[in-house]
Amino acid sequence: MSHSSRDNTQSDPADAPHPEDERKPDSPAEITKPTWKYILRTTIREFSADGCTDLAAGLTYRTVLSIFPALIAVVSVLSLFGQGGGTVTAVLDQAEGIVPSDTWGTVRPALESVLTAPAPGLGLILGLLAALWSASSYVKAFGRVMNVIHEVPEGRGGIKLNVQMYLLTALILVLGAVALLILVLSGPVAEAVGSAIGLGSTAVTVWSIAQWFVLAFVVVSVVALLYYATPNVQQPKFRWVSVGALIAIVVAVLASVGFFFYVSNFGNYNATYGALAGVIILLLWIYIVNAILLFGAEVDSEVERGRELQAGMPAEENLQLPARDTKASDKKAKKHQEDVGRARNLRRSAGRSQDEPAVGTDEAVRR
Repeated sequence: MSHSSRDNTQSDPADAPHPEDERKPDSPAEITKPTWKYILRTTIREFSADGCTDLAAGLTYRTVLSIFPALIAVVSVLSLFGQGGGTVTAVLDQAEGIVPSDTWGTVRPALESVLTAPAPGLGLILGLLAALWSASSYVKAFGRVMNVIHEVPEGRGGIKLNVQMYLLTALILVLGAVALLILVLSGPVAEAVGSAIGLGSTAVTVWSIAQWFVLAFVVVSVVALLYYATPNVQQPKFRWVSVGALIAIVVAVLASVGFFFYVSNFGNYNATYGALAGVIILLLWIYIVNAILLFGAEVDSEVERGRELQAGMPAEENLQLPARDTKASDKKAKKHQEDVGRARNLRRSAGRSQDEPAVGTDEAVRR
């Protein structure tokens, strides 16, 4: 159930129009100026009303639980091709020039000990599956938050939901492996590889520029998948870059640059937190990024509401999007009504009798 100040009464998903109803504006350019003003106001209000700052804190906790298993899974995949150890060393060297020294001094030893642990044969497979299971906790948590933002209960059954989230996590981990390889194939490593396979300096220079576009594509893909695949709503057609995703990515990059610049030049976390300064800085950065991702999701949700309102659909209280599945939510609603019936029976009998019919039955209605 949404934490929003809106009426949380859920409309029947069967009555919701098709996600790509032709009455809706097809592109941001077709959305009118008054609608954009409404979207801006409601996005800010809903971000606060849905408790996104608290939800971002929860996602930060899930990130911390998932980040090391995710790194293990990615490096395990690369080790299958004989690139695990070299990748770890190269990525750690690349990150050392980006992350503030206070943070890096705390994080690097932990990363080295975890990522360089041998896991041959069956141990590799079991470790990979365990890492996948642990890393999926963030994706599942993100899906629950997206349901809050889209004002829809989770209706997918446990098996169906878990399978979808595991597959999505696996895809994101593959993209993470691609991102790590891109970071590895840069600078001196790219020059060495280029010389080994006979590529000239021009090709290496072109790659040094192109790799950032490829890395940007990976980031865009991860955000797009999280926004599109995790909530229990049938969204409009898949878009690589939605309005909310674009805002989230740009703001996250700028905020990260600004945050690490401040920490490196003005912040004095060592004086306050001592040896824990690096951990605190890392947690703050993860929290900022998660909060920005949720703001972008709120933007997309309110843009969809604006499209529906402009098309004449009654989206004032709830988005008019069909659910992916309602079996689990219908079952929970039925159990809730049964509990309400038992509670009413207790109230009417002053806690002495359970003979009255449950709420919703014909006899209860006659009474």
